[in-house]
Amino acid sequence: MSQTSFEFKADANDSSPLYMQIARKLSDDVLNGRYQVDQALPSERTLSELLNVSRVTARKAIDQLVDQGLVVRRRGSGNYIAPRIEQPLSNLTSFSEQLQQRGHIPGSRWLKRAIVAPTPEEQLSLGLSPYSKVARLERLRLADDVVMAYEVSVLPQTVLNDPNAVGNSLYQYLDSINKSPARALQHIRAMNASAELAAQLGVPEGQALLYITRIAYLETGEAMELTHSYCHSDHYDFVAEMRRAT
Repeated sequence: MSQTSFEFKADANDSSPLYMQIARKLSDDVLNGRYQVDQALPSERTLSELLNVSRVTARKAIDQLVDQGLVVRRRGSGNYIAPRIEQPLSNLTSFSEQLQQRGHIPGSRWLKRAIVAPTPEEQLSLGLSPYSKVARLERLRLADDVVMAYEVSVLPQTVLNDPNAVGNSLYQYLDSINKSPARALQHIRAMNASAELAAQLGVPEGQALLYITRIAYLETGEAMELTHSYCHSDHYDFVAEMRRAT
């Protein structure tokens, strides 16, 4: 974002603080695609000089964008537009595949990998007996080192016997052992971040998240994956092609 590309005029009829007005203008421009992923924002000093406001006001405006997940701070480098994923709802792709297709570097910060007893919900969703075991994978999903989502995946032990063998991409590993999913059912809804989720994702408690539940199936029809994903809503666009029934 160049110094001359950002235009802002305070609204005399808007009673909200100036920093919030600036943050809303920047936020609208980011969400409308005016600025690109990884594009640098002006420094706080540059923004304050450009808009003739104090550096405290400029800093608080940028803080708002960071809290919303639209901007990421890189120590010693500056403030940059955060990654964003456009996910077609008709394609069954992994998180890593989505990012690689868009030129980002996927990553995982592992929190847990273990063989455990399934919960009643997991037994029902995956069609398991009470005495079955499952592999539980708990991790933060990263794009260019930016936290995008907190994810918990559960697979029958008969599908994934060694959870520690999984690298950044679960589906890539499943491909290597010939146990790739053939189809999946996915449900998406909005929710507010609990204190625990807020701490995991680095967002304020109560912030809106996207909650995605996916059940994937093998070609045989056997349920083989249950994944709960809690995503930064500002990082995701879901796209669906629809046709009128005839």
